[in-house]
Amino acid sequence: MANALHDIRLLKIFATVVQSQGFAAAQRELNLSTSAISTYMSQLESQLGISLCHRGRGGFGLTSKGEMFYQEALRILGEMEGFERYAASLKGELSGTLKLGMLDSLANEPAVSLADVIGAYTGEYPAVHIHLTVMSPYDLQLAILENRLDLAIGAFSARMNGVVYQPLYREQHWLYCSDRHPLFKERHIPEELITQQRMVRRGYWSQAELARHGFKESAATVESMEAQLILILSGAYIGYLPEHYVHAWVNQGRLRALQPAMFGYQAPFSLIFRRGRSRESLIQTFQRILKAHMRRADK
Repeated sequence: MANALHDIRLLKIFATVVQSQGFAAAQRELNLSTSAISTYMSQLESQLGISLCHRGRGGFGLTSKGEMFYQEALRILGEMEGFERYAASLKGELSGTLKLGMLDSLANEPAVSLADVIGAYTGEYPAVHIHLTVMSPYDLQLAILENRLDLAIGAFSARMNGVVYQPLYREQHWLYCSDRHPLFKERHIPEELITQQRMVRRGYWSQAELARHGFKESAATVESMEAQLILILSGAYIGYLPEHYVHAWVNQGRLRALQPAMFGYQAPFSLIFRRGRSRESLIQTFQRILKAHMRRADK
């Protein structure tokens, strides 16, 4: 075990293979051939004396002991990265990579400009490399728990243990149809008629969440706001979208909100990070700059 931990590179290769779900998929991230990756994995398994994963025609998968070792490897790698950052901060330096995750469609969020926040952060700490990723709410939280992300911004209806949620703002959503939809020019539309329309839902919504928004079923599913906007603009569907995201389309007369008094909700957004990491310099400095820009947005 001591020999295995001595070569941290093996742990990093192992973690990347698991996150990529296979040797072939990890080639690009590691800049290694599949044969080289296989050799490193065999070396790690030999040093540990256990089998970490299944490979072959059945596809890649972790053994039960491999899963336990993976969780410990993530913890160790996360602590090492945090220690490196701490050592740099003692010298008055801030460097490394800030791995930031977000939901899509936040570019024109009025509550806070993420572009301004990142610009200010980079201006103050130019040695920090920013890695910005767009994911679903579930994947953002999972990546935080696995230390694949340092911070994430999103709306999380279902929360996970081990994640800290710091409230930021509430995002207004309305139910929209396009100028190609039969209901676009109608007024005083009955609620029953609206709920009978073909509705597009987000893939990460549960059936219970769909029902909370007034619908028993959907006719289409998307994984991003842009995909949802395209389906709604087609005139074949109605669906919920953030008010700020479609402001221009509404002004152009391409979209309208259907019965705002009945169909609308606010999504509470939070900044999240893994419990136990709140004192890390990269996280604290980003929190500080984010809060400063949110205060400006409130004025």
